[in-house]
Amino acid sequence: MTKIVHSQQARWHDARTWAEGALARVHAPQSRHSLLSIYLNDHLAGATGGLELARRLAASHPDPGQRATLQRLAADIAHDRRALLQLMALLGLPVRRYKVSAAWAAEKAARLKLNGSLLSRSPLSSLEELEMLRLGVEGKAAGWRTLRTLADTDSRLGHDTLDELMARAREQASLLEELRVRAAARLIEARPATS
Repeated sequence: MTKIVHSQQARWHDARTWAEGALARVHAPQSRHSLLSIYLNDHLAGATGGLELARRLAASHPDPGQRATLQRLAADIAHDRRALLQLMALLGLPVRRYKVSAAWAAEKAARLKLNGSLLSRSPLSSLEELEMLRLGVEGKAAGWRTLRTLADTDSRLGHDTLDELMARAREQASLLEELRVRAAARLIEARPATS
């Protein structure tokens, strides 16, 4: 019995020591490098989810002309994601695969949302997806602007590259807004089915 009690106390002591260490790490000041790694990995996760959403929207959009436009947009978003990975490598920042995987899974889970149609795309699907994608592009643009500010003090980051990425994000946001307005108009103009 004493052996069991001693073993249990030892486990509690180990758990307490681990928890105290974890709390100390949480409260310890983080380096600029560590914070930048967290920040850019969060953006990479967002880029992963956004790319999956863009590809899905491009593949399932009801308008063939807009589908082609969305396919080009998805290719641009894939290019931007690769640019982010290159910048992270340039800065010596590791990719946190668990964040990327979680974002990928979250985008897949978002497909299950209740939007009025269970087995097919709802008329709301395109509008909501365009809005989500637009929000993602705005977040990406903010990330590029942050890196552009950092480029003033970090010679590893090129002003020209970041300026190009910021310009592309503005173009993407403008295109998505145009498509979003069209989708909203189609939804508003849709007549209810007669019985």
